[in-house]
Amino acid sequence: MRGVSQAKWVVAAVAVALAATACSSGGSSDSSGGSSNSAAVDPSGTFSFQSAEPQRPLQPANAMENQGGRIVKQLFTGLVDYDPATGALRNQVADKIETTDAKNYTVTLKSGWTFHDGTPVTSKSFVDSWNWSANPANNQINSDWFSDIVGYDAVHPDKGDPTAKEMSGLKVVDDTHFTIELTQPVSYFTYKLGYSAFFPLPTGFFADPKGYGEKPVGNGPYQFVSWEHNKAITLKAYDKYQGTNKAKNGGIVFRAYTSPEAAYKDLMSDTLDVLDQVDSTDLPKYKDDLGSRAIDQAQGAIQNISFALYNAEWSGQDKAKVRQGLSMAIDRDTITKTVLNNSRQPADSFVAPGVMGYKAGTCGDACKYDPAKAKQLITDGGGVPGNKITILYNSDGGHKEWVDAVCNSIRQATGVECLGDPKPDFKTSRDIVTKKQVPSMMRTGWVQDYPLNANFLRDVYGTGAAANDAGYSSPEFDNLAKQADAATTVEKTAELYQQAEAVLAKDMPAIPLWYYKTNSGYSKNVQNVKFNSFGDPVYTDVEVKKK
Repeated sequence: MRGVSQAKWVVAAVAVALAATACSSGGSSDSSGGSSNSAAVDPSGTFSFQSAEPQRPLQPANAMENQGGRIVKQLFTGLVDYDPATGALRNQVADKIETTDAKNYTVTLKSGWTFHDGTPVTSKSFVDSWNWSANPANNQINSDWFSDIVGYDAVHPDKGDPTAKEMSGLKVVDDTHFTIELTQPVSYFTYKLGYSAFFPLPTGFFADPKGYGEKPVGNGPYQFVSWEHNKAITLKAYDKYQGTNKAKNGGIVFRAYTSPEAAYKDLMSDTLDVLDQVDSTDLPKYKDDLGSRAIDQAQGAIQNISFALYNAEWSGQDKAKVRQGLSMAIDRDTITKTVLNNSRQPADSFVAPGVMGYKAGTCGDACKYDPAKAKQLITDGGGVPGNKITILYNSDGGHKEWVDAVCNSIRQATGVECLGDPKPDFKTSRDIVTKKQVPSMMRTGWVQDYPLNANFLRDVYGTGAAANDAGYSSPEFDNLAKQADAATTVEKTAELYQQAEAVLAKDMPAIPLWYYKTNSGYSKNVQNVKFNSFGDPVYTDVEVKKK
């Protein structure tokens, strides 16, 4: 119907894509994640989850990495989120988000929402949060998520000092209404609003951002209790929560582990309740160990290794041949079947399957194992600098075995020396990556923020993007991404992003390795444990059994 709110059909189109990432069966496990048992439930009971020390303070626009991001998502709730069962976009704080041109949006909030300190959630809570997060003085890693909004360039210029503190494209109308003006139409902007950077902040935050980063006050289903650094972060259910996903338990303890094998042992002894991912050592036996409590399902995520293109010795078009050659030296099929026990699917593109716009084979020959061609390309490109590469990774994430296998494959196929470069924990490795101090290569994984190929492409490889760990910059890629964003339908956006993806296959700023699956499990203390396509448990649905 002509003139109908565009937000509705954008949501419907992308929801279909996300639904495609729903659970897939695996062996004898209960891949839907729900326990077949139905015991008496303790609604005030807490459960523990395998985690690690967040890299940054718990501020909505500062949590790009998974360890902090998953906690922020429990502490805060945005305008919208994604139904964990169907993937459909659903309103939370927003009553409605309306647009007729995908460029100008009017947001209407529901009344009655409060922060954990009792103060109301209003239009100003969102607008002030976004303006503060966009300001470079506040050092928020996800500040570029606001770059679609008119006035972002004045608040966060590429060069020089800001000429404004507020984006002119944001206007507070009253407590329950505000407007958003974008620099150009973005067909999927409503879907992006579910990302944590767009969460609201309470008034008290702005007087003490550092303090609130250590003791956050949000508006989500859980509220902050304590943070014992490198040990645990504890949350409790918020009894005045207004959202559709009210907690069925009393709280969560995000327990930091430096060894995934130790987490698995604790799960087996029922001293840990929900696992993040099964380590590679225990993958062959976890389904037998856990039975119906084992999880094996699809996940919208990809494992890459990226090049430190900010180092002059790795930049230049000739070195693209070297990068392609190293990719062709990796035997993905053998590694996923043996080392990873068929728990991963070899990657042939830069986007995970099930995501709208995924196209098989976009990586081309560069993702096919071919030792002879690999050696030739490396020679044609002038060789690997020093004939040696290192792959930086965090040793607390169960990556050693596959990193060693990738290095062995490269070494045997090309004669290039390859070594793993382990760091003790996730935070340490991420600090090196974000400071751009990696000598040659680094482990870089990506879990979808929203189920569209744009999230795997623009948000990872766009010039200056927060997640662009490689330091990749391509005018050709950026121009195609800009055209894709300006498309009038989300289907056209996805199609145009496939053209941008073809540029990555030519430049090879990163090597796609394999697509993730959620291989996890839970203890005998809990039930109704389900995982979403983002690879996270549906925390609010977990039920703690009465003892």
